[in-house]
Amino acid sequence: MRTVAIIPGYNEGRRITDTVRAVRPHVDEILVIDDGSIDDTAEQAREAGAIVARHCVNRGQGAALRTGMEGALALGADILVQLDADGQHDPSFIPQMVAPILSGKADVTFGSRFMGVEAEGITRGRRLLLHGARTFNAFAVGVPTHLTDPQSGYRAFSAAAARHIDFKQDRMAHCSEILRIVTRSKDLRWCEVPVRVRYTRDSMRKGQKPWDAARIAWQLFVGAFTK
Repeated sequence: MRTVAIIPGYNEGRRITDTVRAVRPHVDEILVIDDGSIDDTAEQAREAGAIVARHCVNRGQGAALRTGMEGALALGADILVQLDADGQHDPSFIPQMVAPILSGKADVTFGSRFMGVEAEGITRGRRLLLHGARTFNAFAVGVPTHLTDPQSGYRAFSAAAARHIDFKQDRMAHCSEILRIVTRSKDLRWCEVPVRVRYTRDSMRKGQKPWDAARIAWQLFVGAFTK
């Protein structure tokens, strides 16, 4: 089974080398999507051994993930794993992420920060924000209330699931859109997997803010009527 890691990145030249090297032992191929960076993200990723696809302009993480999924399938991936470029997702958990797919128990897995593995460096405010996102996704998006970490960007997909998930959102609303598609589908089985996330000053600075929930809700609302 061929596993391809998808790593969307924007201006991650200082971090992408370490991320690619840490992911390398756990996958067969690494595909970095440089989402219109103005630094040397693409060059650093390529020198570290990744295949690089590049957007000429910044289109958003959702668009980068969609490009990555299409590229990974073209590379013959049987399993696709998505991680963030800044290194906050611990790649040593990739085997646990893909295990339910390999065993045939799931088509999609979501990494969870709230299933017994303590997140490193998470602040009280960030924890409250993530729990607020859980409530938002349950009531505004309609995902199951027992989903512990709906904003996780650490995901794995079987190739068949990746082809099935036709999401449209280019920016951060893609996370809620993917959740809605997967959890409402009668054809896709999913589960959460405990993972470790390491928060740094940079990752906290780039993370979503409380007002982003309103922006995501609006994007999903508009998207529902423009399909």
